[in-house]
Amino acid sequence: MQHHKRQILGAALVAVAAASVGANAFAQAYPARDITAVIQWGAGGGTDVAMRAYAPYAEEALGKKIVLQNKPGASGAIGANFVLQQPADGYTLLMGAEPQSLFRVMGTADFDYDKFYPINIAAIANTVLLVARADAPWNTMQDLLSHVQANPNKVKQYTSGPGSVPFTVNAMIGSLTKFDTIRIPFDGDGPAIAALQGGHADIGFIASGAVIEHIKAGRLKALGVLSDKPYQGIPPMTDAPSVRNITKYLPWGAWYGVFVRKEAPDEVKAKLVAAFKKAAETPKYREFMANRGTTILNLSGAEAEKFIKKWQSTTAWLYQGAGVAKKNPAELGIAKP
Repeated sequence: MQHHKRQILGAALVAVAAASVGANAFAQAYPARDITAVIQWGAGGGTDVAMRAYAPYAEEALGKKIVLQNKPGASGAIGANFVLQQPADGYTLLMGAEPQSLFRVMGTADFDYDKFYPINIAAIANTVLLVARADAPWNTMQDLLSHVQANPNKVKQYTSGPGSVPFTVNAMIGSLTKFDTIRIPFDGDGPAIAALQGGHADIGFIASGAVIEHIKAGRLKALGVLSDKPYQGIPPMTDAPSVRNITKYLPWGAWYGVFVRKEAPDEVKAKLVAAFKKAAETPKYREFMANRGTTILNLSGAEAEKFIKKWQSTTAWLYQGAGVAKKNPAELGIAKP
């Protein structure tokens, strides 16, 4: 009997050792093939532009190609859920953005970033612009507010899902003054920019990184920047007296990051962190992002998690105060800022 037990124990130890060796060999070989990276939003939007510029520098560090795929829909939940359904082996990454932080608050999904590990929070677009179609009759935030308040539910405004730039800026303005527009949903900035240029939408709040080149080319018109200071000749929204107190919510902006499933091996996470950290330090990438009004953050691990929680707290409680949150942040364990 004892001999039989020793045989079983020995076999178990051999199996554990083999599994350990196999896991270590896997981690050492990683990446052995190309990596898929899922962008939650459509082509041409802020996340898409930022990540397509970022990925090539990480490829250099990893020695393998990063294949980018756009999987938009449901405020980013479709792309995030796709990544969660793939093996936790580091071969499927999520190129994420800020809306996912509020999935539970807004009832979009039963998860947020709690199921993911932050490889790198690359940058924050804390320059948000109010833009209009090029032939719009307004030139400033005050022009627009006066028109909207005299003609409620006439101006067609681009919006996207909870947690996004347009949704959040609407909540900020709505907490300060009347701003009744027709909200037209799009899956990201790219389709919205096309709609603005085609006259199918009149205005939108968009991170500068996605739209600044269109403004410079005269394809769109900038009416204001979400700030109390001008930006590249664009006046601050606070010039409009009724929204001057919007500064209490600032600084605020869209951010872009790279994530992997939380269960991925630590050695794989470490390789990804090192590669994307190096990529974010590349002078050409930093220059590219700076030219679009975007600040490089280059945060990973615990530092990145702290950043996400702070952003989540600020925005979730803004939504609660504005009456648009589907669930009380306190019930979800989200502390007040």
